[in-house]
Amino acid sequence: MAATSPGARPVLGGHLHSHGPGHVHAHPQPHLRIDPTAPKPRLHLHGTVLPDGEQRDLWVVDGLIRFEPVANATTICREAFLLPGFVDAHCHVGLDNHGAVPADTAEAQALANRDVGALLLRDCGQPGDTRWIDDVEDLPRIVRAGRHIARPRRYLRDYGEEIELDDLVSEVERQAARGDGWVKLVGDWIDRDTGDLAPLWPAEQVTAAIARAHELGCRVTAHHFGEEGLDTYLEAGIDGIEHGTGLTDTTIAMMAERQVALVPTLVNLENFPGIADAGQARFPHYADHMRALYARRQETYRSALEAGVPIYAGTDAGGVVPHGLIGQEITMLGEIGGADFALGAGSWRARSWLGFAGIADGSPADLVVFDADPRRDLQVVRAPSRVILRGQVVC
Repeated sequence: MAATSPGARPVLGGHLHSHGPGHVHAHPQPHLRIDPTAPKPRLHLHGTVLPDGEQRDLWVVDGLIRFEPVANATTICREAFLLPGFVDAHCHVGLDNHGAVPADTAEAQALANRDVGALLLRDCGQPGDTRWIDDVEDLPRIVRAGRHIARPRRYLRDYGEEIELDDLVSEVERQAARGDGWVKLVGDWIDRDTGDLAPLWPAEQVTAAIARAHELGCRVTAHHFGEEGLDTYLEAGIDGIEHGTGLTDTTIAMMAERQVALVPTLVNLENFPGIADAGQARFPHYADHMRALYARRQETYRSALEAGVPIYAGTDAGGVVPHGLIGQEITMLGEIGGADFALGAGSWRARSWLGFAGIADGSPADLVVFDADPRRDLQVVRAPSRVILRGQVVC
C-alpha cells in the first residue's frame, strides 16, 4: 500500500498485523498522515464496483465520489475491485485491557484500523473521551455507544460504569448523551456466587432502560455470551446483541422476526478456550460452559444467518484484541456464510445499518481497493492495495 496523496507525510507508528488467531505481531512502519491544509486531490479509479459487480469509472473530487468525469484527475488504479470502506462494528478505540488509554494510544488504534480499510468504527463502549478524533481528517469515522453499563464486580474492572439496579434508567440517560445514538448494556457475565454466566439485570429494569433509550432516539445493544436472559432483552425491544454465542432456536427466531442485529466478534471468540482454562480451578461450570459455547459457535451463527438474522463484522478490538483485524474477521465470517455475505457484513450492509452511504454519486469517498477479486479469494481483504478516506489516499 504505497500510494500517496498531495500533502501526505509518513509518521512512524506501530502497525499490528495478524497471521491468524494467536499470531499477531507488531511491525513498525509509517502511518501516512494527511496535511489538512493541502488541496484535496482529484482522483480517477476504474474497476469492478461491489456489491453490484459492474465495471465502471469513479472520480473523486472535494472528498466525494462522482460518476461523471472530473477534469485533471489522477488515475490511481485500473481493473481493480472497489468496495465501500470496511466497518468494524464492534471495537473500542480508547481502551486497552487496563482501561482508558492516552490520546496518542487511541490515535494509534484508530490508525491501525484505517490502514487495513476499516474506515467506519462502532465503538461499543469505553471510559474515555475520543471526540477529538472527529476533528482529525485522516482518522476513521466513529459511532459511539458511550460507556459499558454494568453492575459492581460483574464486568471487567475500569471498563464500565458500575451501578446498582435502580440506577439503570438514569445511567442510560447519561450514556445516551455521551454516545452517537447507541447505548451499550452488559447483559451477562460470570456470577462468582453461582460460578457461571448469569444475567446482570432483571426484566423490569431492562424493559424500562430500553424504552427510555428509544425515547431519547438511541438504539441499544448488549454484551451477551450465555443463553439465560437473552429472551428478556429481545422481548424488551433491544436493537442488537454482541457475541450471541448462547443463541438458541427460540432466540434466533425472535431475533430474525424483530430484525435484531448480531455482531459475533469471531476474532475475540478465539480467546474462549484460554478464558475457560484460566477459570477451570475456581469456576469449573463456567469453564465448561465457555468451552461448549465456543465449540458450537459456527453452528449457532449459521443457524442465525439461515433464519434471516442480520449479521455484521466486528472484532472486539481494544481490550485484549489488537486493532486492525477487520480482514481476519471478514474471512472468518466467510467460513460461516461465504464471501458475498462476509463482504457485505463488513462493508456495504454494515454501512447502511449504521446510516452511512456506500458507493453512490455524491457520497463521501471512503473506499477500499483490491488488485484481486475478494469474492474469489476472501483472503485478499487482509491487504488492500489502496485505502481512500474522505477522498484522500491514506494507504
